[in-house]
Amino acid sequence: MTKQTTVIRNAAWVVTWDDAAARHVYRRDVDVAFSPDGILFIGDRYDGPAGEEVSGASLMVMPGLVDVHCHSGDEPIAKGLFEDVGTAALWGNALYEYSALIDSDEDAKAACQTVMLGDLMRSGVTTLLDIASPHPKWLSLAAESGLRAYLAPGFREAAWNVVDSHRLDFEWNVAQGRERYAQALAFVDEASAHPSGRIHGVVAPSQIETCSEELIQEAVGEARKRGMRITIHAAQTMAEHEELLRRTGETAPAMLERLGVLGPDLIIGHCIFLDHHSWTRQRTRHDLERLARSGTNVAHCPVTFARSGMTLESLGAYRRAGVNVGIGTDSYPFNMLEEMREAMICSRVAGRSVFDLDTAGVFEAATIGGAKALGRNDIGRLAPGAKADLVLVDLNQPAMQPVHDPLRNLLHCAAERAVRDVYVDGRPVVKNHRVANLDYDGAVRELQAAQERACRQAEKDDPRGRTIDKLAPRSLPMAGAR
Repeated sequence: MTKQTTVIRNAAWVVTWDDAAARHVYRRDVDVAFSPDGILFIGDRYDGPAGEEVSGASLMVMPGLVDVHCHSGDEPIAKGLFEDVGTAALWGNALYEYSALIDSDEDAKAACQTVMLGDLMRSGVTTLLDIASPHPKWLSLAAESGLRAYLAPGFREAAWNVVDSHRLDFEWNVAQGRERYAQALAFVDEASAHPSGRIHGVVAPSQIETCSEELIQEAVGEARKRGMRITIHAAQTMAEHEELLRRTGETAPAMLERLGVLGPDLIIGHCIFLDHHSWTRQRTRHDLERLARSGTNVAHCPVTFARSGMTLESLGAYRRAGVNVGIGTDSYPFNMLEEMREAMICSRVAGRSVFDLDTAGVFEAATIGGAKALGRNDIGRLAPGAKADLVLVDLNQPAMQPVHDPLRNLLHCAAERAVRDVYVDGRPVVKNHRVANLDYDGAVRELQAAQERACRQAEKDDPRGRTIDKLAPRSLPMAGAR
């Protein structure tokens, strides 16, 4: 064990966990010792044996970030396509008509996953929950990365179909949905049995409006038999909100409460359009009470929705209501630190106050909030006995200077540029800014051809027969074009 023990000597700043106060606190000029067994020591002087010593004079040591909602399947090849478009009749959201057209083929799925994993860990993520369609390398790549991964194979009984760019319909295929549900259960059992101990399965009915009530209840029951977490997209768009009102007269949390699904083992993806949201018809606040009372968790992913002009109202308000909220990245840029910055900005704009959410609050959501959502008290914090999942931030990086409050510098200014090293279970997954265990650079080189293939397929699949130049017009016209 001596060879596997690392000591960071005299770290300039350390974000440690104060158990009595139940909060993160700063410590200055202390040693941090860790190994694959976990955090061994945080204090003035570590005198035990060590295989490696790291000078901490220009470092901040902080807990690894917990990303509770991301998608590896095709998002890395969606960059630059649909950021300026949306379906006006569906509240401007691009999800149904545009992003659903882009999918990675079998040759690109491993590259997409590798790029996502690399980008996340380079932004300080040590634990992630990935919702995707299984492919042959999904499990093995997650394990090879060294990250702590919760894999959630999505399944649904209905597909979205946008008619003439103004109406959202649902094409139901119950038999196919049931087949994919059975495959998902087999996969989560396989994932949870992985010998690394870092891989877990999550039961994931894809969207509340694309699954029958019977399937949702059955899937949740199977997850609870297995002691697994559950995640579902719900209250994520106004189109979904209105569809549920048409079908049931209920909001998403009200429907899930009636089905007996709410609870501390459930993570609701996005959960934006609740009864108090200014875009909805209701003017009550019962949904927040439902979530807080049941202990249900929310995965907040602000960037992708802010691109469509939408935001939670507000992260600060959810936290004050007693709702546990974790942070997710959902789609590109797969940058947890940028996601946290956007979460603060959106919360302050929606809450109409700089005091709606502070840096400590969003950092807590991205660490302890995510850990709680996954049922963990051994990640998202630095304390003896916790997992050795930690991030070393370079205080000498120009955007980190001058240093008065290093977390503020990291979140408001430097982001991933200052992340030097990342450890999971005491082993490096990022070393000197480079991904340690995956061929990240090789995967990036595959994306251009993969995107071009996906765009050609999108032209074939678009029900209106539009070319990619019509679907995703460039932000500037090409010189000489008429």
